[in-house]
Amino acid sequence: MNLQPLSPDFSVTPQIEIAEIADLAACGYKSIIGNRPEREAPDQPAWGSLVAEAGRHGMSARHIPVVAGQIGPKDVKCFADALHTLPTPIAAFCRTGTRSAMLWALANPDELSVDERITTAAEHGHDIASLRDRMES
Repeated sequence: MNLQPLSPDFSVTPQIEIAEIADLAACGYKSIIGNRPEREAPDQPAWGSLVAEAGRHGMSARHIPVVAGQIGPKDVKCFADALHTLPTPIAAFCRTGTRSAMLWALANPDELSVDERITTAAEHGHDIASLRDRMES
C-alpha cells in the first residue's frame, strides 16, 4: 500500500485490497472513502467487500464514485461532507489516488491556498494543476 498523506488527517492511496484494510486499521486509520465506480476494472474488489472488512476493524466507509474529468459540484459536496463527518484519520482511494487528491483539493478541508493544494498533491505524484481555475473560483 502506498499511503500519501496530504494533511494530518487525510491520505490518498491507489486501489486498496481487502487484506490491506487490517493494515490501515493498524496504522490508526478510522475511515476509508472509495472514489472508484464499481467494476471500473475487472480486478478491483467489490465495494461491499471493502465495507464489510472495514466494519470488522471498526472503521467507517463511504463510497463516492467519480469518473476522472467528470467531477461535479455534487461530488465535491459529498466528499466535503464525508471529510467533516467521518472519523479521522481518513484514507481515500481510487485507481492511482489522483481522483481522491482532486476531490480533497476541491473540498479544501484544511483551507489551504490553491498553490499549497497543487504543491502538496504534486509532492505525492498527483498533478492537479488543471483544477487551478476551479479552485480559484
